Amino acid sequence: MPDVVGVRFKSCGKIYDFEVNGIDIKEGDAVVIESDFGLGIGKVIRGRHFVESPERELKKVIRLVTEEDIKTVEENKKLGKDARDFCIERVMARGLQMKLVGAEATLDRKRIIFYFTADGRIDFRELVKDLASKFKTRIEMRQIGVRDEAKLIGGLGICGRELCCSTFLTSFDPVSIKMAKKQELALNVGKLSGLCGRLMCCLRYEYDGDMESISADDEIPAEDEVTEERGKGGISAVLSKLEQNGDTSDEMPEDLSEKEGAVEAKKEEKTGKSEDRHNRFRHKRRRFRR
Repeated sequence: MPDVVGVRFKSCGKIYDFEVNGIDIKEGDAVVIESDFGLGIGKVIRGRHFVESPERELKKVIRLVTEEDIKTVEENKKLGKDARDFCIERVMARGLQMKLVGAEATLDRKRIIFYFTADGRIDFRELVKDLASKFKTRIEMRQIGVRDEAKLIGGLGICGRELCCSTFLTSFDPVSIKMAKKQELALNVGKLSGLCGRLMCCLRYEYDGDMESISADDEIPAEDEVTEERGKGGISAVLSKLEQNGDTSDEMPEDLSEKEGAVEAKKEEKTGKSEDRHNRFRHKRRRFRR
């Protein structure tokens, strides 16, 4: 039964277990640990505890953070900024369809990790060669999702508060349109979506139902997918995509039905005016013939 502590690398990241390795560590200490990517700095969130049978081989805590480590972290931040700017330049030069979110270097500078988002798979082999020749270290390109991007960048939601994912949420649980339906919310894509373009995580807070029945497949389409669908068939096209998953009710939402109803009313009004005008001119032609 190894003596371990729970360490977190980022403010809202997951907690990982590391072996104490005979060092006097208490909760709240900053420690240097050895990970699969190199040396890193984390904060002890969970104090000493025992693990009978760990699922994987536990890495060890190297030492407590020193002043020299803090200086190295500040220098690595500058290196990460320079690496990000250079990578953006090379991405634009090579015309790659990807969006660079951020870059960070490990404590020992043996690896620089670049985070990016893209619609599909990207062939960045030539880009990696450019980065490796520039920084003379190992380069890792890591593709993340839109929710991870919002968590990494941060921002303010429509409620006026800082994003939940960048303040206290440690993981992304599935969010379904069924949660909004049960809370009697209007099925408006713009109001239910967060900065990431997905359903807002806060829809789970007041949902009183079986969480096990919620899967990631029930989520609303991404913002770019919604824009594309609107171009094809309007609001009804967006809802039809949700209906295929059984996520919409039998009745049209009030805010959407009013818009489509107004469009139909205008069409009928134009049709009626054109018929009246046609009948009037036809009557004049008959009288003129006489």
